[in-house]
Amino acid sequence: MSTTRLSRSIPFWVLVGGSVVAIAGGAYLLISKLTTMASTLTDGTATGVEVYAGQIWAVLGAILIGAGLVGLALALVLGALNSAVAPAADAVVVEPWEEDVVEVAAPVTASEPVVSSEPVVASEPVVASEPVVETDATPNTDAPRA
Repeated sequence: MSTTRLSRSIPFWVLVGGSVVAIAGGAYLLISKLTTMASTLTDGTATGVEVYAGQIWAVLGAILIGAGLVGLALALVLGALNSAVAPAADAVVVEPWEEDVVEVAAPVTASEPVVSSEPVVASEPVVASEPVVETDATPNTDAPRA
């Protein structure tokens, strides 16, 4: 069985761990405050701080338990969705392209067309030169003179 991406996801494990911590902290608050309230009320030594403030702490503990359970349910849904979706195809490793070096033996003139589908890599810097324009020796007499 291959390792899925979800099992290596840090945010997923933060969600699961945070949910478990919220449930544990909420359970501690709820149980400790309710136990304290129950024992002090039965023996008749209860104060207003233990009763009224204890109720608020117990409610906060119950809210933390609920939030932790929602987080665990969300993690369960994410795990189910991850297993329902087909895994992506394995990545294809493409080797780096090796450049073909073409050596120029003779200069190319205008009468020779150059057709190549491969890139040309020059071993020396290429210097641009002025284009050569060939003209006839006879002047054009058809054009009107100004």
